[in-house]
Amino acid sequence: MTELPLTLAPETAADADAIDHLHERTFGPGRFARTAFRIREQVAHDRALSFTVRVGTMLVGSVRLTPVRIGGASALLLGPLTVEPPFQSVGIGALLIQTALEAATTAGHRLVVLVGDESYYARFGFKRVAHGRVRLPGPVDPDRVLVAELVAGAFAGVCGLVGP
Repeated sequence: MTELPLTLAPETAADADAIDHLHERTFGPGRFARTAFRIREQVAHDRALSFTVRVGTMLVGSVRLTPVRIGGASALLLGPLTVEPPFQSVGIGALLIQTALEAATTAGHRLVVLVGDESYYARFGFKRVAHGRVRLPGPVDPDRVLVAELVAGAFAGVCGLVGP
């Protein structure tokens, strides 16, 4: 982990503008066309399960968890996970993910889904979903649909469309 003086905190309403600017800088205007973004714009993320990291007063990282359904099962959608480029590769993303997953587990959630790189997210318990088992309402690379069970066996029998 980094030696930077980091402050990790739950997201607040006052963080919204800074997080939006962070997303704009790191993802650009193309973020609005992504399938996961289209789901997120239909339902508010859970601030109690969403976190920020600051170095001093500067916001350098953010992760959000949004309540969704996969077919008939309750789940959370992880993302966006965003870290300012100069602060990437020092453990901030990992800290955000671990904190969010621990908070979700403590709150009684059982399942988290995301669209991302298995090579990065596997260390947090995410696994690739069999093609077609979990569908998103738009184009997405099926090899990037990942799920993590916060409770053993929580994904058994779960399938269907991800939505709010």
